[in-house]
Amino acid sequence: MAKKNTSPDQLISTIIAGIEDVKGKEITILDLREIENTVCDYFVVCEGTSNTQVNAIVNSIQKKVSKEHKDNPWHIEGNDNAEWVLMDYVNIVVHVFQKHIREYYDIESLWGDAKTTVIETSY
Repeated sequence: MAKKNTSPDQLISTIIAGIEDVKGKEITILDLREIENTVCDYFVVCEGTSNTQVNAIVNSIQKKVSKEHKDNPWHIEGNDNAEWVLMDYVNIVVHVFQKHIREYYDIESLWGDAKTTVIETSY
């Protein structure tokens, strides 16, 4: 679980930096705090272009969060096929998709009531 002195904003910033380090695409933050009965406060959603890039994004996030916050995900799912990897940091859940899987499940529409922030990247 997250260390108590790490704010959600700090953790999200570190997660985004980890995504950007390996050129993850289409980064979106969904703020779920105003929605009743959610399992966490935030979703961070992004995509990679291949299994290799999805795995690189996941590894980059893990290394960066571990180094900067001494924190590890509570749970990770989907590493085997690397089409959709879910990283659970308790109050923040990271979804790393391949493009076609992201389009199919369309998480942003499922959570349409969430406040959405799109992160602009320079690559």
